[in-house]
Amino acid sequence: MKGRTIYKFIIDFILWSAAILIAYGLRFEGQFTPYIYDIAVLTVIFIPVKVFFIHFFKLYRQSWHNISIPDLVTLTKAISASFIVFLLLVVFTGDFLFVPLSIPFIEAIVSFLILGGARVMARLRFEHNTKQVALQRSNDNPKNVLLAGAGIAGNMLVREMLRHPEMRMTPVGFIDDDPIKQKERFMGLPVFGTLDTLPAVASAKNIDMLLITMPTAPGKVIRKVVDMAKEAGVESKIIPGLYEIIGDKYNVSHLREVDVQDLLRREHVELDCESISDYLKNKVVMVTGAGGSIGSEIVRQITGFSPKQVLLLGRGENSIFNIESECEQKFPDIDFVSIIADVKNKELLEWHFKKYRPDVIFHAAAHKHVSLMEKNPEQAILNNIGGTGNMVDMALKYKVERFVNISSDKSVNPTSIMGTSKRVAEFLVEWGSCHAAEGQEFVSVRFGNVLGSRGSVVPLFKRQISQGGPVKITHPDMSRYFMTIPEASQLVIQAGGLGGNGSVYVLDMGEPIKIVDLAHDLIKLSGLKPEEDIEIVYTGMKPGEKMFEEILTEEESTSATCHAKIFSANTRVFPKKGFEDMLSKLFEYANNQDEKGIREQLKVLVPTFEDSTKNTIETK
Repeated sequence: MKGRTIYKFIIDFILWSAAILIAYGLRFEGQFTPYIYDIAVLTVIFIPVKVFFIHFFKLYRQSWHNISIPDLVTLTKAISASFIVFLLLVVFTGDFLFVPLSIPFIEAIVSFLILGGARVMARLRFEHNTKQVALQRSNDNPKNVLLAGAGIAGNMLVREMLRHPEMRMTPVGFIDDDPIKQKERFMGLPVFGTLDTLPAVASAKNIDMLLITMPTAPGKVIRKVVDMAKEAGVESKIIPGLYEIIGDKYNVSHLREVDVQDLLRREHVELDCESISDYLKNKVVMVTGAGGSIGSEIVRQITGFSPKQVLLLGRGENSIFNIESECEQKFPDIDFVSIIADVKNKELLEWHFKKYRPDVIFHAAAHKHVSLMEKNPEQAILNNIGGTGNMVDMALKYKVERFVNISSDKSVNPTSIMGTSKRVAEFLVEWGSCHAAEGQEFVSVRFGNVLGSRGSVVPLFKRQISQGGPVKITHPDMSRYFMTIPEASQLVIQAGGLGGNGSVYVLDMGEPIKIVDLAHDLIKLSGLKPEEDIEIVYTGMKPGEKMFEEILTEEESTSATCHAKIFSANTRVFPKKGFEDMLSKLFEYANNQDEKGIREQLKVLVPTFEDSTKNTIETK
């Protein structure tokens, strides 16, 4: 122990030792002189006992300036342990010392009050001093803040603002639609009314900023609050949803501007952490495409389930370096291994499989851009299909327990090379399931577009808006399914926990969103008006694009699983007869860059493939 810890140790010991004297004084209404001998003997006896419990429960390591409920619980455990020893002492020394049975109870209560009180007083004094210093350093007028949502997140933020006045944010009160919370006070602040009262409250209380502290509220509620705040001329910020900061505590550092993902937010569904932990805890987990949007988020999410080792596999050194650096800083107790490798290189993959022996694989490495794969179809074949085949072969050979393939809604009734390649990749995973040994499971997870992923429509629209427009949309009626990166990643991990060898899982994507509506939302969130400040132009559909995406083929249906947002697709069995020969022929066309042959062979493998360029393609 050093410095401050010794100081706290001594104070705890003195205060706790004095508790016996105070207990006798209270029990005999201040007349404790006749019992000085008994008090002295008990105090001496309890010196080693209390020193032991102070050290065992590490009370001296508690930060009194930041004392919290868990700290007080630890203090209670230490006092309870001492109380039990005291009771036993009363039983065995009753013939030698005068110790009324009430004394141990009074001593325990007094101990908690004086030890806990010392900590609370230290925190109050620290916060008062901090507030005074902050006020002296700043001459700016603080902003009056109204919080939409009087739940746990809102109360945490109020506590943060009260503890850090240097932020110049003064919480005024709450608005909340929960009828139980009306007329109540939280953290000393009133609930003024429902969300609909926002304009009136903002005007009456001179509100400068609205904080939206409803992490589980659906997008339509967020949209309503944001629109009302704008009409009232009030700046608005939001605490992210549970999918974004799951496992963290809410604080002011999480506040950010309202984004389009908040307006499209869906109701949060709890994960079955037990089933996930069962297949990830103490396992060696490999994530391919670990530097990508989905792959990197899967890495972040699996860290909460105590894997033994996480293998970050990708071919882009910068993206792998970034996720490795982030993980080593945030999760220092987990062993991360960066592997720069291409899934098309089977020999290199085998070297790494032989060395690390992964137990679980999340296969997220793939080319995903429809238009680019239409121009480079051989790369879609060699990477999306060939790379998946290599990973499946390695998983079979090295007895991987769980193989989870990331698929796409574009694989359903595909009209593009990319979508068709993902459908064949699903076939390969199903082929792997047919050759799996006991204890091995191969599944695919199919979902739609992910908000904010690299190269997706949202970053593109934001860039076009920042440049003054125009925002380019292919067609006014085009729609897509959307979900956030954290939500998609968490549900992928959950689907992996469901098992079901050979299954294709479909994530509940909610309702499709019109791309033009998404563009309008982004323009409005930028403080501009669609068609007035930012022009919207329609460019026409590109080869391989669909007006709307589908989650299932006409022949498929779904079966419910034990998770509300995950369904099992009743897919048609892949073409077992001649499947490997058909693949060999496809790879031959790809290696020869024979685009016509590629498209014709894909049609053989996936009869539902509607090639939008079949009348215009010539052999390269």
